[in-house]
Amino acid sequence: MTTEFLSLICLGLCLGYEDEKESEKLSKPSLHAWPSWVVEAGSNVTLKCRAHSQNVTFTLRKVNDSAYQREQSSAGNEADFPFTDLKPEAAGRYFCAYRTAVSHEWSESSEHLQLEVTDKHDELEAPSMKTDTRTIFVSVFSCVSILLLFLLVIVIYRCSRNEPVIPNFQSERLQTADPQGVTCAELSTNTLSEAAADTTAEPPRSHEYVALKV
Repeated sequence: MTTEFLSLICLGLCLGYEDEKESEKLSKPSLHAWPSWVVEAGSNVTLKCRAHSQNVTFTLRKVNDSAYQREQSSAGNEADFPFTDLKPEAAGRYFCAYRTAVSHEWSESSEHLQLEVTDKHDELEAPSMKTDTRTIFVSVFSCVSILLLFLLVIVIYRCSRNEPVIPNFQSERLQTADPQGVTCAELSTNTLSEAAADTTAEPPRSHEYVALKV
């Protein structure tokens, strides 16, 4: 009787423990790509999903593709999902989840992982385009610099030639305006003297004309 009672107690404890484990919320797994999340077409890559529990079943899914689903059981806490001979169609966002042996629901989904599949031809074209653009920029910059330098040399040359000419030109103008060094005041005085002399000399001429007439 005592043995049966103890057996019932143990069974109840075990069932309660399993119910507790089943109702326990599973933590979010992590997903990463190896060797990189950016790979060339035709190469291989592995998506690794890791959980915080062991003896679990993992699932890998793709965003916007409900038909894509891969499952894998693992005795540990990690599962590998290999991709071989990658095609451009394999690119996209992936996420994973897991569940334990006693749980009936999947855990919370991992963070989305973006897988990019690049074309090797495009990668070779991109550096060449960058090189061509850089070469054009350097050539244009060099031509503009040479042109500006040439214009600067011309301006400096003309300025250096015009500097000594300006004083000589001004002195010539002064000499032309005043060839004998006579000032404006002296010219005015001379003009008045000449006018007075002409006025004084004019009456005798009229008297002489009258005498001759008589």
